[in-house]
Amino acid sequence: MNATYRLFLSITLPLAAVNLLNQASRTVMAVIGPTLAAEFAWSASELGLLAACMYAAYAVAQLPVGVALDMFGPRRIQASLALLAALGFAVFAMSHSLAGFALARIILGVGVSAALMALLKAHSQWFAPAQVAHMTGLAMMAGSLGSVLTSTPLQAILPSVGWRNVFWIMCAAAVATALWIAVSVRDKPTQTARKSLKAESAVVVEIFRSPTFWRYAPAAAMLSILNFTYMGLWIGPWLRDVAAYDAQDRAQILLWYSLAMMLGGWVVGWAASRAQARGWPSIVVPGLCTAGLVLAQLGLMLQPQSWAAVTALWVLFAFCGTGGPAGYIAVGQLFPVAQTARVSTAVNTLTLAGAFLLQWVIGAMLDLWPRNASGGWDANGYTAALALSVVIQLLVAALAMGLGRSGHRRA
Repeated sequence: MNATYRLFLSITLPLAAVNLLNQASRTVMAVIGPTLAAEFAWSASELGLLAACMYAAYAVAQLPVGVALDMFGPRRIQASLALLAALGFAVFAMSHSLAGFALARIILGVGVSAALMALLKAHSQWFAPAQVAHMTGLAMMAGSLGSVLTSTPLQAILPSVGWRNVFWIMCAAAVATALWIAVSVRDKPTQTARKSLKAESAVVVEIFRSPTFWRYAPAAAMLSILNFTYMGLWIGPWLRDVAAYDAQDRAQILLWYSLAMMLGGWVVGWAASRAQARGWPSIVVPGLCTAGLVLAQLGLMLQPQSWAAVTALWVLFAFCGTGGPAGYIAVGQLFPVAQTARVSTAVNTLTLAGAFLLQWVIGAMLDLWPRNASGGWDANGYTAALALSVVIQLLVAALAMGLGRSGHRRA
């Protein structure tokens, strides 16, 4: 057994398990969201706000989590947060009001807040720079299994198990993951003296003041913002209201979406590592993902209903949306290795704040149109929301491209 394989088993897989829970906690809302909205008579904006609560808490936790990861390492921080995620799942399972569900999503958001960041920190410690994107891609592929399990399999067992028991199962899985991390993951000893909390926190301010950060971080963040926003909630209602699919057909599309995420996590990570090894700028692969995501959104704006077109467009959307972590790595490698977690969490703060706003804004936009006869939302509202996200993505992509490679070299 070679060293890379041993590290993958002892470091990558346990930390990827938290990402699996993270992915599952997003996708589950796309499946049960319409059920909850009907059961509790929520409006689109209320459902969007509920789903977005997780991202708001996730965003607020990012900067302190980044400092903690750089100071104390992934093992202790991630194991503790996994237990907090278990609490979030338990509170959701016991809730009966919008306030209770919102509190659960907030706790859960903090609990999974280091899911990707701990992976990036550990990989930057244990793997060579050109291996980081590939290993992270493999971890994201494993983590995407959470989305797979909460698509068609969840839809199949939901009538017999009930959504509350689903969350109790996720609670138990989070506890088991915390124990796995505590036993398996190692933190690489640092070669430099640990700075004070004040000094470590001051680095975060320097990152946010960096022109390099603001050149590339918004474009990297937007890839994940769209993935979080739609996979986390609005793909399910879109499939119901625009494509007119029933629950089983929606679950099938979600399965294809999740499988595309699994494949994309591996392929994009591998391609980013290969491109970097050949001397290409590390932002190239995330840039190609941005182009593909824009094309997918333009296609969805045409309101397709055929199975082939809908599946192809959402598969393209999912595949290209996995370029987010490669973008995080590209931005992170423009800064010192000791700052990896804080740079990644700074980008993720933009991502999660953006996901919170976009999820809520989509709900508010849908409420501008009258509800349809079946109680869903008007298809034109979804098209307007997609048009908004395309404009935003083109603007941040133009910012990164307009500053060119010279900025990348100076960084």
